[in-house]
Amino acid sequence: MDKKKKSNKLKEKLTYKYRFVVLNEDTFEERFSFKLNRLNAFVLGGLFSIIIIIFTTIVIAVTPLKEYLQGYSSTELKKEATQLVYKIDSLNQVLQINDMYIQNIQQVLKGEIKRVNFNKDSVLHQISMESIDFAPSAIDSAFREEVEREDRFSVFHEATKNTDIVFTSPISGKITEDYNVEAKHLAIDIAVEQDTPVKAVADGVIIFTGFTADTGYVIVLEHSQGFISVYKHNASIFKEQGELVKAGEVIANAGSTGSLSTGPHLHFELWDDGYPVNPKNYINFK
Repeated sequence: MDKKKKSNKLKEKLTYKYRFVVLNEDTFEERFSFKLNRLNAFVLGGLFSIIIIIFTTIVIAVTPLKEYLQGYSSTELKKEATQLVYKIDSLNQVLQINDMYIQNIQQVLKGEIKRVNFNKDSVLHQISMESIDFAPSAIDSAFREEVEREDRFSVFHEATKNTDIVFTSPISGKITEDYNVEAKHLAIDIAVEQDTPVKAVADGVIIFTGFTADTGYVIVLEHSQGFISVYKHNASIFKEQGELVKAGEVIANAGSTGSLSTGPHLHFELWDDGYPVNPKNYINFK
């Protein structure tokens, strides 16, 4: 009986009707009124709360307001992150190509490139077996005559590349050995005092630094338009691979390192598109 009485009292409390009246404070005139019980108040309050929650969720999901809430990322940040991913992928490809190029340059400088021997007689025999017409055409004959006529009146014994790069002397000193293709000395040796500063001949990037038993401390720079400068027999090197340098910037100290060195000097090489060239054709060493 006690439980029934309690439940009845609870039911009466929930269903007991109240009159909600709004009056004018000055005249006590009734503006409006309505009947309401506690159960209706709980139901209406719950529905109102649910509507507010749903509306707030929709507003946050649709509008940019969600970017101000913890746990949501900005749309602009997502776009920037996507663009950065593409850029990183492109840079990785460029770095792989540069690494392959640098490795090839290092192999050339260290003399690690293996020669490939083949039987020239077998090649000539194969060519002779094929029916090839070696007779020059009319266009080819005219081109040959033009080239021979230009070479006949050429002033320079060795052609030089027309370039916009202005090279500066890497060091001041006495040239003890010139560039000589027949003697296979594809560089210029400049005698200087120990620890004389060695400067970059032009703007570029360091593509190799290292030490070899024959040439000592070596530093190699890559410049624009396919030029590469090489500095050997240094006493010390001040730059690291990958650094950018300006023309005239000190990159090393001259010395006499390596078994091929006979005294303090700079062994300087200049390469153009993978071929050695006479540095005197581009640089004034006076």
